[in-house]
Amino acid sequence: MKSKEQQAAEFRSFALAHRDTLRRQAYLLSGDWFEADDIVQKALTKAFAVWRRVEPAGAPAYVRRIVVNVYLSHRRLAWVRRERLGEELPATRVEHPQEGVDVRMEVIAALDRLPPRQRATLVLRYWADLSVDDTAEAMGCSTGTVKSQCAKGLHKMRELLADSLPVRA
Repeated sequence: MKSKEQQAAEFRSFALAHRDTLRRQAYLLSGDWFEADDIVQKALTKAFAVWRRVEPAGAPAYVRRIVVNVYLSHRRLAWVRRERLGEELPATRVEHPQEGVDVRMEVIAALDRLPPRQRATLVLRYWADLSVDDTAEAMGCSTGTVKSQCAKGLHKMRELLADSLPVRA
């Protein structure tokens, strides 16, 4: 059995190695970097509380599932209100030199308009590149639910992005 110091050191190295990936996942789920930080902090706190029982090989998937659960429970809370100052960015927007930034921002904005479970499913399937089975495990639902949520989410994304993204031949 590992000592508490060994467990803490193991968790610390895990958190340092995976925090950026977890933060990006939480951002894609929530659409807000500050909320993403809160989600990851809560998820890592929950993971640390049970770290002695977590298998090292399954730790990334386990914590990824905690991130999704924290996000979904956060969305269920009645007192959480997201303030939207406007639908469009101001005209004085600074253009980035990187190609694809505008497209990425449009996709993220469209993703933000999906229901939380559809959004979580799309993020896990297509951003985290999880299989249907792994996504179902991460979300605690059936593979059929993952498939239907993906289909509905992709359909809605196509509707939302139909006018804004260029059509590829």
